[in-house]
Amino acid sequence: MDVRPEQLTQLLESWSQGDQAAMDRLMPLVYDDLRRLAHRYMAGERPGHTLQTTALVSETYLRLVGAAQTSPESRAHFFAICSRLMRQILVDWARGRKALKRGSDLPSLELQEQFAMTGQPGADLVALDDALEALAKVDGRKAQVIELRFFGGLSVDETANVLRVSEETVHRDWRLARSWLRRELRKESSRGQ
Repeated sequence: MDVRPEQLTQLLESWSQGDQAAMDRLMPLVYDDLRRLAHRYMAGERPGHTLQTTALVSETYLRLVGAAQTSPESRAHFFAICSRLMRQILVDWARGRKALKRGSDLPSLELQEQFAMTGQPGADLVALDDALEALAKVDGRKAQVIELRFFGGLSVDETANVLRVSEETVHRDWRLARSWLRRELRKESSRGQ
């Protein structure tokens, strides 16, 4: 479906002003992009995961509709919000699963360079979420850069636009935040052994 950016912007503005019908018109226009984003998330999950891509998109939609005061400023910002919601859904699911499996032999935690850049499986999503939350307390912008680039799949330019910083700042924050997360995840992994 060929959608003009100004059409998306208008629908996003209408929705952020409380027009729920705008969300109903918006979703078909962004559905394929949301499925790609959800698929990217699910590709990082273990095989046989009970949550499927379509269910992740549906749950994201439900949370968007139920969200209070969501005001995306642009297409990139909208997808950043969706990305955060998808991450929260998967983390909630993983936490629930862990609660059921306490004491079982859970996979060991590791964050490898390729995971930090491509979303490959191998790292514990709950531990990564906890580390991101800790990073947000230390430096919120660096946590946002990781969230937007890694989880949201935004480019450096899109991330810079959403955060209203320079591309050089995004590059620097990306590099420092990845290093900080690797260090935190190593600490967490050594505590769990």
